[in-house]
Amino acid sequence: MTPSPSLDQVWQWLDEVKDPEIPVISLTELGIIRAVRYQDDELVVTVTPTYSGCPATGIINLDIETALRGHGVERLRLERQLSPPWTTDWISPSGRDKLLAYGIVPPIDGTAADGRLLARLDAMATGRNLVMACPRCRSTATEKISQFGSTPCKASYRCTACLEPFDYFKCI
Repeated sequence: MTPSPSLDQVWQWLDEVKDPEIPVISLTELGIIRAVRYQDDELVVTVTPTYSGCPATGIINLDIETALRGHGVERLRLERQLSPPWTTDWISPSGRDKLLAYGIVPPIDGTAADGRLLARLDAMATGRNLVMACPRCRSTATEKISQFGSTPCKASYRCTACLEPFDYFKCI
């Protein structure tokens, strides 16, 4: 019988699994893989979707399973954990950098729905846009086009300086 891979090795393998909607960021950088453990001889991977209705959840689970089975993991179980709910605060610093380089503005600190809601509520109440820099030209002359972008977790913005559209990864 082949020895079970170490948990560190499993985390390294999982760090290679990319998000199907944003292929430059891994599931670990996105923060949706919450835990990896062995229960007896079965590997258990705990996954928290970005939101309960995320259409990519099935593909994400399949990608995790395919990657781990490709490394020889035979006994595997994925657990879905909804509490605590995922928050954009769980995106790693390297994940935020990769989002920006890809042209998606990462969540703005202090606007997540984890009790630091004040800036977000103030912007909603006054109808103001959150101030963010364009990922292409870095101008802060930006405007919201739509609350919903290329996926439900992003909003569409446009830079009024370079006129390029871009997505903003909404804080959750």
